[in-house]
Amino acid sequence: MTATLHLRLLPMDGPDAETCLHSDASSATSVDRLAGLRRAVVRTREWLLAQQHADGYWVGELEGDTILESEYILLLAFLGQERGPRAEAAARYILQQQTEAGGWAQYPGGPIDISATVKAYFALKLTGHDPSTEAMRRARACVLSHGGADAVNSFTRFYLALLGQISYDQCPAVPPEAVLLPKWFPVNLTKVSAWSRTIIVPLSIMWACRPLREVAPEFGIRELFLKQPEDWPALRCPGMTGGTGLLSWDRCFRAVDRGLKFLERQGWVPARGKALATAERWMIDRFAGSDGLGAIFPPMVWSIIALRSLGYSDDRPEMKYCLEQLEGLVIEEDGAVRLQPCKSPVWDTGIALRALADAGLPGDHPAVQRGVEWLLDREVTKRGDWAARSDSPAGGWCFEHNNDFYPDCDDTAMVIMALWRQFEDGETQPLPAGYALRFRDEAERPSTHLAATLDRTTGAIARAERWLLGMQNKDGGWGAFDRDNTSEFLCHVPFADHNAMIDPSSPDLAARVLEALACLGRRVGNPAVDRAVKYLRATQEADGAWFGRWGVNYIYGTWQVITGLRAVGVPENDPLIVAGVNWLIAHQQSSGGWGESADSYAEPHLRGQGATTASQTAWALLGLLAAGRHDHPSVARGVRYLIETQNNDGRWDEPEFTGTGFPRVFYLRYHLYPIYFPLMALAQYARAESAKSPEPRVKIAIASQQP
Repeated sequence: MTATLHLRLLPMDGPDAETCLHSDASSATSVDRLAGLRRAVVRTREWLLAQQHADGYWVGELEGDTILESEYILLLAFLGQERGPRAEAAARYILQQQTEAGGWAQYPGGPIDISATVKAYFALKLTGHDPSTEAMRRARACVLSHGGADAVNSFTRFYLALLGQISYDQCPAVPPEAVLLPKWFPVNLTKVSAWSRTIIVPLSIMWACRPLREVAPEFGIRELFLKQPEDWPALRCPGMTGGTGLLSWDRCFRAVDRGLKFLERQGWVPARGKALATAERWMIDRFAGSDGLGAIFPPMVWSIIALRSLGYSDDRPEMKYCLEQLEGLVIEEDGAVRLQPCKSPVWDTGIALRALADAGLPGDHPAVQRGVEWLLDREVTKRGDWAARSDSPAGGWCFEHNNDFYPDCDDTAMVIMALWRQFEDGETQPLPAGYALRFRDEAERPSTHLAATLDRTTGAIARAERWLLGMQNKDGGWGAFDRDNTSEFLCHVPFADHNAMIDPSSPDLAARVLEALACLGRRVGNPAVDRAVKYLRATQEADGAWFGRWGVNYIYGTWQVITGLRAVGVPENDPLIVAGVNWLIAHQQSSGGWGESADSYAEPHLRGQGATTASQTAWALLGLLAAGRHDHPSVARGVRYLIETQNNDGRWDEPEFTGTGFPRVFYLRYHLYPIYFPLMALAQYARAESAKSPEPRVKIAIASQQP
């Protein structure tokens, strides 16, 4: 059995560089009408090409809020370095981000976040900022008017305990014995999300060892306390609606917390030595093949504290590794220091390649080949934590440069689609899983190097598809890192106030996996696809929108679900699609753009409302285009908005945070979002508006390796 695919060969230079996007050249009127669109596409395409690293990848800055810089200073204070140049430079950045209200927010324009504000104030005091200055007085007044330090979250309490401001007794218990609990026990490490797991283990070492660096009273923050720490309010997950009655999970876990602390005070922890040794080994084992534990900022910091608690000196290889990985997140600019929560090269490279393909870059272009080969080199082929809940063979991609224990479904789906674009053309045929390349005669064979890359690609795609199918949840959706990580009762533990204790299915992620599976020939009628479509039907909101877990918010979710459903063959006139399309059209703003603030996570009635942004406008356009609405006036208005707001160099300005880390807790600004997403939208619109001219092709036959 064979299937014929085509590798497009489009010119990238010379007089045809722009018209390759449009075959409508016979009509001067049409060419004139689309000239501005073509120029916009080419400008952004060339800017994006110029950002490619020599190794083949793209990576934009990943920006979070000031908790990163504040916690960095608090860590440096624990290490005795709070007056060093790095700490002082980070403090300068914190001051630059102070709001008019005197505090600090989770995202531009967002409400004051009490934990971020308390940590910022403490970090500034530790670095020598006088409490009597205007900035510090405003910050102090802001804290006191928002509940005082009494209202901070669990992570902040641990930092306050670390630096002697409160007792560890005011923190939630995180006993290291948790690592000894078997998988059959209702509460164990495999039951919590991957990111929580990488935090819990080093934090449990910290809890057991209770490291302490006492700071002088004049550098403390007792002036921010409204009550004594033992009278501070109970910790709860944001938005958790479960009751607190006698038989509630909330009441149960608080009783467990009190019981654990009582046993520790009595010295009844006979397995503590074994638990600490197991936690230490678990943590250090996961340093391998990773840009730090979990390759994200919080566990990287807690790892350093945990190692120091266990007596590791700074010259030990494990400590040097942790410090070096943390250093890799530091950005120095204009005398200030800021930190990234992690790096996003796999994600950025996958989307950049898809956008460039939309914009006419052929699969054999050197930039594409470098990007593809870099992605192929990043494939994760070892079993990680996910294997505790799935017996699927390994195959997938992580978000960062290296994070072997934690590939994720979102990146894997995105990379599948990016790799597939080497084969795709205007008459795309799906690439069935498990297929290998065969050329019908030598005249059709691409270069030896390209042929080898294509052969590697089909193998990687087949492994990734198998892994994704093995990660599908029982409800038909997909989570990010684990299968069926849905023990919602764990969201009631006191530590769960970071709102990320579990990793359940989300509509946006399920739909992206569907979009990837569609490239591989899976359509409605396939059991895995049908289960996912059923899940998406069940999760549509009453107004037609879908929640966006990994991007802000309902615009993100609705775009992705429409795209995924259409890719697997759900028709344009299905009520599911029609309702989603109507929601997008109804939320277009008078400027022609779309925008939504992260406020909508806490207040869903604000969905679809906020300052217009290039990335969110692009998402809405991509959803409408996927639904076949390229002739709708809303699409033309949205395209015009993007063209009119584009800078001369091909970029768009976007200070807003449109990425989501943990809803209601942590948000992100991907600096390449307002580049490659608008490029995708404009290029896809250009293709929808233009008939295609005949183009030279290299035919590639695909021979099945399966029965």
